[in-house]
Amino acid sequence: MSIQTDFVIINANELVTLAGSSENPRIKERMKDLSIVKNGAVAVKNGKIVAVGSTDDVLKQLAEGYEVIDATDKLVTPGLIDPHVHLVFSGTREDELEKMAVLGVTYLELKEQGGGMNKSLKLTSETSFEDQIEITSKILDKMLIYGTTTIEAKSGYEMTFNGEIKQLEIIKSLNKSHPLDLIPTFLTQGIPPDHEDNVDDLVDEITEKWIPEIAKRKLAEFADVFCEKGYYSLDQTRKILLSARKHGLKLRNHCDWLSHSGGTRLSAEIGDIVSVDHLIWTPLEEVDALQGQKTIIVFLPTSPFCYVNKYAPAREIIDRGMPVALATDVSAANMCESMQMMMTLAVLRMKMTAAEALTASTINAAHSIDRAHEIGSLEVGKKADIVIFNAPNHRFFAYNYGINLVEMVFKKGKLVVERGRRVS
Repeated sequence: MSIQTDFVIINANELVTLAGSSENPRIKERMKDLSIVKNGAVAVKNGKIVAVGSTDDVLKQLAEGYEVIDATDKLVTPGLIDPHVHLVFSGTREDELEKMAVLGVTYLELKEQGGGMNKSLKLTSETSFEDQIEITSKILDKMLIYGTTTIEAKSGYEMTFNGEIKQLEIIKSLNKSHPLDLIPTFLTQGIPPDHEDNVDDLVDEITEKWIPEIAKRKLAEFADVFCEKGYYSLDQTRKILLSARKHGLKLRNHCDWLSHSGGTRLSAEIGDIVSVDHLIWTPLEEVDALQGQKTIIVFLPTSPFCYVNKYAPAREIIDRGMPVALATDVSAANMCESMQMMMTLAVLRMKMTAAEALTASTINAAHSIDRAHEIGSLEVGKKADIVIFNAPNHRFFAYNYGINLVEMVFKKGKLVVERGRRVS
């Protein structure tokens, strides 16, 4: 029986399918296997993939009456997935980034001076819902133009009850109006100045009031904590995460970015944390404690690139058999909406192969947001989130960098980006 299709992409020099990893993320040598089809094709009907394979084999299966998109000499991949995004904020901090990069001012010193996250908490809280929608939509547009089709989207830049509800409502609204899929996370992040001397009281309020209400309104799928020295301690992090689990939220943990906080070790103790992110200062024996758990380690290359010039030990962690993903860490502190750039840094600074970096930006990233059965690979039945890159192969991300290689982006089978522009 012939397959009905709306359109088919043909003649891809490399069709990166990453097929066969919907149940479990790719680890070790499997991260280097992209399941590439040379001269590949992928057919789409009603927003879903209906055929994948060589161009000759796919065309033989199709009924007449479809559009053809020629990807000769091009790279075709699943839509890129960004699983760590501090999405909703107002104001920028480029002056502080320069102080850190040039003068060596630390993140905690900026906080003590009234800047850093405190600046973002103030500016974001002063921004209306409507203005925040406009600001955030522009960030999402940039991500989409660079080939990202799904993100994890965090709150955390107001840190009041009403403010965090507002942030999650903004994410919910954008999830309906923007082509990108947003997976919402409630993040316990900054400490408002009026709580600096009574953080435990704030944590009690978060666990007893904020989390139950967020869960009741179904505003977040995940909960996350900024488990760092100068922010939330191990005991406070444990209390917040266990409260979130009690109320049905899945767990993430943000740790060992500024220094060794012990957050990775805590994640292993709590168990079944979906993702543990950063791990720049984590001793490898604490990484080993996560072995056997369904935890994805998420590397955020822009943070060390901008701040500490020390990267997470990606090569050692991958060789130990831990599944890893990449993300941008878009935030008020530093901005890079391009997952292409994350792959560049992963290869040139973190000793990951180009194939490992692409795996970490697609199927493994999908596992880190519990979406691997829907996205992250080009397989029959999955969402037709597809990117055509003006590049001959997957190694071009680390070779021809600092530009946007995207030619077309399809989200759920709809053309949403063409030659660097959003398509209505």
